[in-house]
Amino acid sequence: MVTDNIKERLTSVLEKLNYNTNYNEIILSNRKDLCDYQYDGSFKQAKELHLSPMVIGENIVNKWQELYPRDELVSILFAPPGFINFKLKDEYINDLLNTMNNTPKFGIKLPKKETYFIDYGGPNIAKPLHVGHLRSAIVGESIKRIIEYMGSTCISDVHLGDYGLQIGQVIYGLKEENIKVEDITLSKLEEIYPKISGLCKEDEKIKTICADITKQMQDGNKLYQEYFKKIRDVSGEDIKRIYKYLDVSFSLWYGESDSYKYIDELTDILNSKNLLTTSDGAKIINIKKDTDTKEMPPFIYQKSNGAYLYSTTDLATILERIKDYNPNHFLYVTDNRQSLHFESLFRVCELLGFTNNSTFEHLPFGTVNGPDNKPFKTRAGNAPKLDDLFKETKETFISTNEKNKTMSNKDLDILVNAIIKFADLQNNREKDYIFDIQKFSEVVGKTGPYLLYTYTRINRVINGEQPPSNTLNKVIYNMEDRNLRMKILELESILNNAFYTRLPSVLANYVYELCVNLNAFYEINHINNLEDKIKKDNWLTLLKIGNTILKEMLNLLIIAIPEKM
Repeated sequence: MVTDNIKERLTSVLEKLNYNTNYNEIILSNRKDLCDYQYDGSFKQAKELHLSPMVIGENIVNKWQELYPRDELVSILFAPPGFINFKLKDEYINDLLNTMNNTPKFGIKLPKKETYFIDYGGPNIAKPLHVGHLRSAIVGESIKRIIEYMGSTCISDVHLGDYGLQIGQVIYGLKEENIKVEDITLSKLEEIYPKISGLCKEDEKIKTICADITKQMQDGNKLYQEYFKKIRDVSGEDIKRIYKYLDVSFSLWYGESDSYKYIDELTDILNSKNLLTTSDGAKIINIKKDTDTKEMPPFIYQKSNGAYLYSTTDLATILERIKDYNPNHFLYVTDNRQSLHFESLFRVCELLGFTNNSTFEHLPFGTVNGPDNKPFKTRAGNAPKLDDLFKETKETFISTNEKNKTMSNKDLDILVNAIIKFADLQNNREKDYIFDIQKFSEVVGKTGPYLLYTYTRINRVINGEQPPSNTLNKVIYNMEDRNLRMKILELESILNNAFYTRLPSVLANYVYELCVNLNAFYEINHINNLEDKIKKDNWLTLLKIGNTILKEMLNLLIIAIPEKM
């Protein structure tokens, strides 16, 4: 919205000069003292026109001033060796802000409406959720909310790992302890899985038995199916409890098991395309390309014992999703260690023709580390269950300030969520990051509590005065005033960036910068004591716009607002 009119005029100027109109991008300036936006296309034009960037830049500025002698939008200035600086005029800034304030979703232009299918969460049942599940849930949920905010449909699926070897291991353990189906509890599941999983690593015989149980369950063994359904129910309820606490929701609660009814159809399609071959008794799909520069192992479709792998169920799940929803885009939010799996999976999709109508993206994420830069552990030194992480974070936040002890449990839970989520989302999802509970629990600095403190502070100011109008006047009074207005105007480009890159960190860092600007503005401008009613109303309106944006963007980061802070 901000740069549209400028780009339109720049394009006209380039046309008049017979310059390449493809080089018409306006970039945000990192020198706010000089200008708001810059054009650096003179350097690109120079290669084609065989002219110096200096000459091209001066020609553009001169032609602009010729065509728009009384420009109401920007002041334009040439800056050697080839930059063009644009500084928005006060009236234009306020016109844009008034449009934002009185238009749904702040007047941002929405991209083409499409259907997205996003797969995130992906916990295995029968064992507690841990920190490794946190990033998938938080990053996936935020990406989903950004997509929906930008006007598209987003179908989400938790895709439970509920039909693999771990179920066979748990069933084996339950039978060994003579635990009946009706007596299965969550605590028993959490006890049995690590024990039997460890035994399988030590004893090949037990591992074989567990694999056979898994195969029989997949083939429909009545008793093992009863065990499986009970395990899924008991474990699933606990998984839902934790996701509810995190305010993470899914359109579908499907799992590997739900895809099995599509395997026969999938097998027929693969056979019709002659894609299945046999190797050492296993059915495989050759996915190697002539252009490969690295070894690409075949896609294993079915093991020699007849059992299916999660790669098979992932493929069958895609067929299911195409038949049911036919989305334009498939998104998978998982650990970056699964990159090879998804590269293989997408290659099979290409062979099957699934990529003709849909795009497939793996959105990987790094690990959560402690202050020692090693995988995060609780104070007890254990691999942290999410319940333990929530508890420790709450205790740490309470200890940072005496008044935190008086907060309601509901507000404390909101703060715990803000601490954990913003600590994660402010980082590029592809990278590992350090989670320092003490640091991220503070109300100062780049933290979740700081964002919420800012919102509640500004909200008190607005609510303590006469309701502001919905219109800003044409005056900008000082630098902090202008800085806040310009930061608000960045919203559209930020949302587009976060949407197209699938990086919530882009939005998270903007939210933090907006809070910095809101606080700087309020600390310099003493609104409450102002006698100038026009100026006061103007500033209150500006704060209201900024805080409204802050609240909506916090929601896209899955951060709620406490009742009291």
